[in-house]
Amino acid sequence: MKRRAFIALVGGAAAWPLVARAQPAVPVIGFVSAVSSDGFADRVHDFRLGLKGAGYVEGENVAIEYRWAENQLDRLPGLVADLVRRRVAVIVATGGTAPAIAAKTATTTIPIVFTVPEDPVQLELVASLSRPGGNLTGVNLFVGELMSKRLELLRELVPAMTRVAVFVNPANPARAESHAREAKAAGRAMGLRIQVFNAGTSREINAAFATLAGERPDALFVSPDPFYVVRRVQLATLAARHAIPTSFSVRDGVAAGGLMSYGTNIGDAYRQAGVYAGRVLKGEKPADLPVLQSIKFELVINAETARMLGLTVPPSLLSVADEVIE
Repeated sequence: MKRRAFIALVGGAAAWPLVARAQPAVPVIGFVSAVSSDGFADRVHDFRLGLKGAGYVEGENVAIEYRWAENQLDRLPGLVADLVRRRVAVIVATGGTAPAIAAKTATTTIPIVFTVPEDPVQLELVASLSRPGGNLTGVNLFVGELMSKRLELLRELVPAMTRVAVFVNPANPARAESHAREAKAAGRAMGLRIQVFNAGTSREINAAFATLAGERPDALFVSPDPFYVVRRVQLATLAARHAIPTSFSVRDGVAAGGLMSYGTNIGDAYRQAGVYAGRVLKGEKPADLPVLQSIKFELVINAETARMLGLTVPPSLLSVADEVIE
């Protein structure tokens, strides 16, 4: 090899590390959820769609570190602390209220984007919806306020119902107690007898259905909880096996074979969270981004399941349903 060519080759090789070091670092999002990744892929997909709409694609110009509490809320502080140590650019707290609270406790400097079912002002996550004022903002989902409406819609589809079983997740005691209280109050107002079951694990769900098989309630009301989104296939399968008309809070349970759902469009909420995470990565401050309120509700009915249960979907419901699954 000629000496001039050799010098050029060595010089070029020596320059490669300098070029590599000059590349801009890819920002990292810390995504923490109270539930497990199993069954939550649709929500992650929705979040990525929103992120893409803001100009960020995972694996190209942004990285995402996922942390899953597996329905064990006591793990959340440690999971969030790990993301803080890694100095992620933004923390996305999803799957209930607990991740947002854990994130707020862990840092006052790293931006946080949440999706929470309760009022974030009452939770003291933000100063106000329009002017959050700190390092948190996100999307407020409406769930508990819809208990009465969901029961009314269920009775319209199952007019003879008088006894309703309600599943709540005891892994989150505060929410379980709130959901049970709201369901009982709505039931009393409608003259329904409500029986609450704690079902916070796969085994507890199986045990609850074993009890229902003997007691034969007229319908099952699954309270709004991210855990039940993850376990939707198990719930819908057992409901079909025992021929129990079942109402879910989100569409996922109906797509899995449940009878009906009425509630917030969760996919839209997660897309909005993705957009906000992207805007924060571009330099906007959570304090200046108003909390979004998810006001897009949808009624979904599984007509095939209704037929299997011997139920006729009345025209009044068909005319207002956002989607009828055949």
